[in-house]
Amino acid sequence: MKISQLEYFCAVSRYHSITQAAQKLYVTQPAISSAIRELEKEFSVSLFTRSKNHLTLTREGEIFYKKASDLLSQIDQTAEEFHDLGMQTAPLRIGIPPLLSIVFFPDMLLAFRQKYPDIPIKLFEYGSIRAASLVQEETLDLALVNLHFPDSANVNTARILTDWLVFCVSKEHPLAQKKEVSLAQLDQEPLLLYNTDSVLNQTLLCLFDSLNCKPNILLHSSQLYTIKRFISDHLGGAILYSSVSADLPDLVSIPIAPAIEQDIGLIWKKGKYLNSSVEKFIRFTPGYAASRWK
Repeated sequence: MKISQLEYFCAVSRYHSITQAAQKLYVTQPAISSAIRELEKEFSVSLFTRSKNHLTLTREGEIFYKKASDLLSQIDQTAEEFHDLGMQTAPLRIGIPPLLSIVFFPDMLLAFRQKYPDIPIKLFEYGSIRAASLVQEETLDLALVNLHFPDSANVNTARILTDWLVFCVSKEHPLAQKKEVSLAQLDQEPLLLYNTDSVLNQTLLCLFDSLNCKPNILLHSSQLYTIKRFISDHLGGAILYSSVSADLPDLVSIPIAPAIEQDIGLIWKKGKYLNSSVEKFIRFTPGYAASRWK
């Protein structure tokens, strides 16, 4: 039994597909198929029930998956502990939603590097929902997210700030002179929303649904440049974090009433060993946020 075999098996178990597992792990499908066959042969068990384009764990496979997941977690934790003992600094892997990245990065990253120049950082752009999932899978060490995501009870959280939502339009938009708008008033307005892995996207759709409104969604995008361009070209409006809209002086930001508050913060997996780099970033972030958003 090899560590790589366990990693391949667990990936197939999560995605129910050798094809998807191969794509996520950047290995060939034959390599994963071979690893699973070797495991089944070594332990004389059948790990999957195979159907067309779908794999389901057998009873023995479910037991094996639990044991393999625990073992891989212990291996990762031990490796991180030895990194610390050997003074080898592993890269700090941080997930950031594209829209929030312009508010917190690169300024936050520059400030952290000035204080801790020896800690390498790798940033990955994901929506809050996907980033939270990758934290629980231990693909990411930390993620900066909208804290109103599903399963938030399964991770540790540290709130950085509470933001609110505004409706952003061009200066020539018919609603540009309004002092405030309600979501009901936006029922027929062309809207630019975010991708499906965005908490903000889900929040807005749930609120519209509670009002029996069906928004006129023109575009789903995670790129602020694209959203800003569509607004500037008078194609529609977008509901953004106020902190994001502050960096868009060419647009008009209209408060939404009643106010819709959203908590932004860091998350990390519960029960996971935190190496010194992760601990330093967790301690650093609240102080940085307090100094910037007084």
